Amino acid sequence: MRKKRVAMRQGFTVVELMVATVIAAIVIGTVSFIAADSQRGWNMMYNRIYSDVVTDGYVARKAFDAVIRKASGEKFLVDTNGDWIEVYYYEDANSTYVDRYARFYESDGDLNVEYGQMDSDEVKTTLSVENICQNVSNCVFKAAGRSAQMILTLDNGSQTATVMSCSVLHNE
Repeated sequence: MRKKRVAMRQGFTVVELMVATVIAAIVIGTVSFIAADSQRGWNMMYNRIYSDVVTDGYVARKAFDAVIRKASGEKFLVDTNGDWIEVYYYEDANSTYVDRYARFYESDGDLNVEYGQMDSDEVKTTLSVENICQNVSNCVFKAAGRSAQMILTLDNGSQTATVMSCSVLHNE
């Protein structure tokens, strides 16, 4: 009698290869999905932080606070509809009367501030107009006591931000 020898074959069967391929495809698909979703999330957060709406909001708040804080609390004007606010301040410490003014207003989707000087008879002369920010969809100014408020809504079509700022007029 002859003995049958069973040879040990080395290699993979077709079933083993198919199972390994399916497992690899699932792992690669999952990793690809996670990477793509992470990139999309990173881009969204980057745009939320560094978009023109956000940076314009910071600039508008800082400019409004700086001007209002140096203004005189004795006299300032606010439009009855809240479309503009005008504050008065001293050019320097040696001024004997309030001789400068700043007027914040919205025009054609831009927030502007008009700087000017006044003589003792309160005749105003515009010195410059500065564009503070763009993409303004709504801007309202209010006053309460010796404080001035600005509620500014910025919209660039893809992102909207509302900036609220309140400052106290410090000078006498």
